[in-house]
Amino acid sequence: MLIPFDNSYASLPEGFFTRLDPTPVKEPRLLAFNDDLAALLGIEAGDLSEAARVFGGNAVPQGAAPLAQLYAGHQFGSYNPQLGDGRAILLGEVIGIDGVRRDIQLKGSGPTPYSRMGDGRAWLGPVLREYVVSEAMHALGIPTTRALAAVSTGEPIWREEGALPGAVLTRVAASHLRVGTFQVFAHRGETEHLQTLTNYAIQRHYPDADGPMGLLRAVCAAQADLVTSWMAVGFIHGVMNTDNCTISGETIDYGPCAFMDAFHQARVFSSIDQQGRYAYGNQPGILVWNLAQLATSLVQQFEDKEAAVEEATAIIHAVPEQLERLWLEKFAAKVGISSPTKADTGLIEDLLALMQKDGADFTNSFHALCKADARDQFTDREAFDVWAVKWRDRIESQPDPQALMTRSNPAIIPRNHRIEQMIQAALSADMEPFERLNRALARPFEATDPDLHRPPTQEEIVPATFCGT
Repeated sequence: MLIPFDNSYASLPEGFFTRLDPTPVKEPRLLAFNDDLAALLGIEAGDLSEAARVFGGNAVPQGAAPLAQLYAGHQFGSYNPQLGDGRAILLGEVIGIDGVRRDIQLKGSGPTPYSRMGDGRAWLGPVLREYVVSEAMHALGIPTTRALAAVSTGEPIWREEGALPGAVLTRVAASHLRVGTFQVFAHRGETEHLQTLTNYAIQRHYPDADGPMGLLRAVCAAQADLVTSWMAVGFIHGVMNTDNCTISGETIDYGPCAFMDAFHQARVFSSIDQQGRYAYGNQPGILVWNLAQLATSLVQQFEDKEAAVEEATAIIHAVPEQLERLWLEKFAAKVGISSPTKADTGLIEDLLALMQKDGADFTNSFHALCKADARDQFTDREAFDVWAVKWRDRIESQPDPQALMTRSNPAIIPRNHRIEQMIQAALSADMEPFERLNRALARPFEATDPDLHRPPTQEEIVPATFCGT
């Protein structure tokens, strides 16, 4: 297999990572391979058995520089001083045919020094879930890590449920730098490493940024755009710890995530989020908190810390206004308003309140606005009619509101019950539901498979999602 590696992270000081190869598996078998992404990366796949060995961790390809990255992070608000890649190995980086540098990482590739008593493995369900949901997110136009391959290992993985089939995901990302990558060096007082990391992040992601504070501004802008994009499609990340907040502004870690069916601001799916810290409506506020941790880390490299704190504080205090502006732009587009004003916030919030009161489906309600039949999504139709009079009056002056709504409101999302059905089928060696989901989700604004659009029945509801560890 030819992978055109061009590694840069591996040239950083040894304290940034631990070099080691992935742990081989018993019987690697290729379950899925993303041909389009491989072509973008300039990868020549070769035969299936070779691809299975490489992406299962049994063969280290020429030019790779395998390593496990070090980072720390706040998990549900509590600081953990050392996390790191506990079940992932960065094979290396490639520069795609589009000129963009990306990481290629094996997830579920065996234990590392950062595994914290874990087995370093993943089972089939979370691997297929991340493959489907990350590719769906990409098709929606939202920055995200992507899935290159899924490989079954032929080995059982032991979890609370018992023995489960093992699998490895190959994940592609602009990088795996996180807020937690900066936190570990700041917390240790390793200023030289912190400066090296800052310069590396600027060069790799934001070459126009002016120093650490320029980097902070750029990350704030990228993450604000990302989180408001999640909100606009009803996505709940589920575990917005600082080690899952990327410097690149990409979505990462599809463990206990979910797309909402019935709308509610306090919706939580993650089984480990008992207090609702990362509920749908809390995500913007949590982002501000996470970015404040990045700011706290970055200022440690300044001699004049008082001035640095003052500048960083001003940058963080500006983020809520950024979030409000971006939220309004994205939700205004969903109701056909191309030039929103602050007055439109009330119109949108009134619609969301109606949806929450009636338990209306988030995706289908907005998509129905494009076809002018949203009334049927509500039980209190008279209340919707009152809202609709104001809405129609507002969009009369907008240029082609229907076209704007059509490209802003997906017809299909990766619904929890469909993902669960897909996983259960795969456990019986039936990959057709997986393939069907991927085909439909690749064209999310088209009604290519209407059956996949419907919300779950009462019996199909999946109330909780779980980490893949």
